[in-house]
Amino acid sequence: MFLYKTVIGVNKQLNKLITIPFPHVETGINSISKAGELMLSAGAKKVMIVTGRVSSMGMTAPLCDSLQAKNIDYAIFNQVTPDPTIATVLNGADFYKKYNCDALIALGGGSPIDCAKVIGAKVVRDRPVRSMAGKLKIRRKLPPFLAIPTTAGTGSEATVAAVISDPAAGKKFAVIDPVLLPDFAIIDPKLMTSLPKNMTAATGMDALTHAIEAYIGTYNTPLSDNYAKQAIEKIFTYLPKAYENGQDVEAREQMSIASYEAGCAFTRAFVGYVHAIAHQLGGMYHIPHGLANAVLLPDILHFLQPYCVKCMNELAAVIGLIDGKEFIDAVIELNQQLNIPTHFPELQICDIPLIAKRALAEAHGTYPVPGYMNQKQCESLLRQFIAEQSHCDNVTAT
Repeated sequence: MFLYKTVIGVNKQLNKLITIPFPHVETGINSISKAGELMLSAGAKKVMIVTGRVSSMGMTAPLCDSLQAKNIDYAIFNQVTPDPTIATVLNGADFYKKYNCDALIALGGGSPIDCAKVIGAKVVRDRPVRSMAGKLKIRRKLPPFLAIPTTAGTGSEATVAAVISDPAAGKKFAVIDPVLLPDFAIIDPKLMTSLPKNMTAATGMDALTHAIEAYIGTYNTPLSDNYAKQAIEKIFTYLPKAYENGQDVEAREQMSIASYEAGCAFTRAFVGYVHAIAHQLGGMYHIPHGLANAVLLPDILHFLQPYCVKCMNELAAVIGLIDGKEFIDAVIELNQQLNIPTHFPELQICDIPLIAKRALAEAHGTYPVPGYMNQKQCESLLRQFIAEQSHCDNVTAT
């Protein structure tokens, strides 16, 4: 614990020395039509569009029309799947070079945006992708980069981080560097109206987790606090509305802004145990990241509340409640409204020690958590999420 506090204390001072800019943001219905103008202003001549096979359906047409209107050529790389892998990044970098691209547009949820970030990093710094894990490993400006989110959750359009999967190791790793921040972001709520209810719920809770963990962590600043509180207030008001009626454009727009605000908060103040554990569950079982966050959030807040009573009370006040206990109850109630499950059917008891070990290594090496969790506590917490006490046929390798 002493070593952890020392590392976090040093990193907190170093963090103050790093300037994190903001992207140029365009918002509003049909703002995707401004993509060509933004790329033209950056001097782009041929853009690589990074997207997924499903997420791009019906959305690439207005983007391509906007580029063509400004005589900007493009090539579409639609190979991104949830939890983008090292192999996808390598294929994307080869694609970028093969088609002589000079700029990037990411269209989709967090996976295409994160993948585009690391593709850009691979293009400007040709080194093994795995070696980019950690902080400040890129340090070279990416090609002109526009992010267009189609979900309201990851906030990746506002962050300096990208998460990539390493299937061979059954884990995920983060690449963190201010150069990964997109130059431009287009937040168009019309792109989100067809999002299914389950994805609306999971991505919305992902944004809520970003804001809460940024606020209660020890790297928080008045700037990050302000973004976090704004996001939390919007999410509690508009996420149930967006969930119940996907065509509610006002709810979609407010959630897209909340996601961006939460992204601005956590890219400056970092996250915590919820993300550290969720990353392991995603890497090992391919559980969607936002869903994992949503399921984990209430129990981890219960564990951390004694360490951050003042912060939790302040968050309660943001949504008109009295104290941290009421705030946690409100998170539980929101999960129930969104039909978020309370267990992980995939979780096997024999995997828990390894999941806990990896999660704590990630958290204690990177995140400024308000209270310290040891291996035994983490394992005990994880056991609460086992749906059935089934044995493992194969023990996951370390």
